[in-house]
Amino acid sequence: MSALNSLLNSASNLLFGTILIWLLLGAGAWFTICSRGLQLRHLVSMVISVASSRSGARGGISSFQAFAVGLACRVGTGNIVGVALALVLGGPGAVFWMWVVALLGTATAFAEATMGQLFKVRRGDGTFRGGPAYYMARGLHLPVMGGVFAVVFMIANGLAMPMVQANAMTAALGASTGSSPWQGAVVVTVLVAPVLLGGLRSVVRVTEWLAPVMAVVYLLLVLAIIVTHPLQAAEAIGDIFAAAFSLRAGLAGTAGGIAAALLNGVRRGLFSNEAGLGGAACAAGSATVAHPAQQGFVQVFGVLVDTMFVCTATALAILIAGRSDGAVYTPGLTGADDPNVSGTLTQTAIGATLGQWTAWPMTALVIVLAYSTILGAFSYAEVCLDYLTRDPWATTTLRAAAVACTFIGGGAALTTVWTLADVLLGIGAVLNLIALVVLTPWVLGVLRDWEAQRRRVRTGPVRFVAAGNPYLPARLPGDVWDEDLEAAGRERSALGQ
Repeated sequence: MSALNSLLNSASNLLFGTILIWLLLGAGAWFTICSRGLQLRHLVSMVISVASSRSGARGGISSFQAFAVGLACRVGTGNIVGVALALVLGGPGAVFWMWVVALLGTATAFAEATMGQLFKVRRGDGTFRGGPAYYMARGLHLPVMGGVFAVVFMIANGLAMPMVQANAMTAALGASTGSSPWQGAVVVTVLVAPVLLGGLRSVVRVTEWLAPVMAVVYLLLVLAIIVTHPLQAAEAIGDIFAAAFSLRAGLAGTAGGIAAALLNGVRRGLFSNEAGLGGAACAAGSATVAHPAQQGFVQVFGVLVDTMFVCTATALAILIAGRSDGAVYTPGLTGADDPNVSGTLTQTAIGATLGQWTAWPMTALVIVLAYSTILGAFSYAEVCLDYLTRDPWATTTLRAAAVACTFIGGGAALTTVWTLADVLLGIGAVLNLIALVVLTPWVLGVLRDWEAQRRRVRTGPVRFVAAGNPYLPARLPGDVWDEDLEAAGRERSALGQ
């Protein structure tokens, strides 16, 4: 077991410490350049796409529901603990580099969500399935590559992720109530089982309201801190920019200097917003939309919510508390002896600024964050299983296994599972990024089709039709985007196109 842990840790450090950082940054820059900065040019379109995403599901999964599933996974405990760790190791400047990474990541998020939509397949129940496995098989014509992705992602999200997140939930329960891990595991399993056993439709029904409410409640909590500490808030924002470029002494993290701020900000930004890792593409491919680019814009908004709002809120809460009380957080000193202080730093900061009454709300928030991550991750696993087989027994087995893993993970601290999940997700992310770069002509073709229609019709429907589409590099396999050809033709005729 010791040798296995060592091997997994080495693989995880290689993937997340070197390979994926460069791949994710490179992919973000690539798609930003190729699309001529779509995340800036089409910012209004993103907002409009989210505002109109609740309609048009036609019995399937709506664009907003798919967005909420992705948000449930993006906005997790990493937004609380991960950002705190970035501040401890990299100082306030790490936050600035998280913003930069998020801006680049939005272009990758658009690419993977759009490809998830473009190469999706129809299920018999009126829903769709899409994502990396599907665009590897149908876009790259590499079904084996898609199968490898589906297997590693299914295991990581359907079995390992329920374990590690359930453990976080029972730890939070134990800290507040004094309950034992196994008692907490029973509570967690009772909460999780009904939703997981209900499958993808059940998951999206819960995350549709849970994820947005969760994010809004947390943002309101931090807004209360900003309103009651306006001077410290302004100083905290100044610290972020000053530390990012080493303009002021004393703002470096425990690792020291601008390099530490950049490295830790980049790492946390990349793995918090999940752009390019492949999971959000699984959610995006399940949505019912009129044009693949629409879901791409919706998922881009999810990256902005995660990093620009939720992660920034966590950073401001800690920095404001540090400005008010240096014992809570001081760059370069906090965590110098014990980096594990980041695990409770956010809760400590909020308690110091708003009062100790926040202990229970923060405990509840951590539990809900972990709960929503279990649901979102499991939906990814079920999409991947659907690629491998549609046998009902396989689906039932996966759901039951996920519930069992939730119980086991809640009661036992299985550190090896954490590392195994990281390695599997890292392998899937590498495959996904390679596939996306190769599929660049398809990404740009869909974007150009959307832009051409929008130039002709400023307001009104934009509908994608694959047959005879001059912007696509080749014929699109399947008939998902051809079946509404006559309806689209009638609409365009009526609009004088």
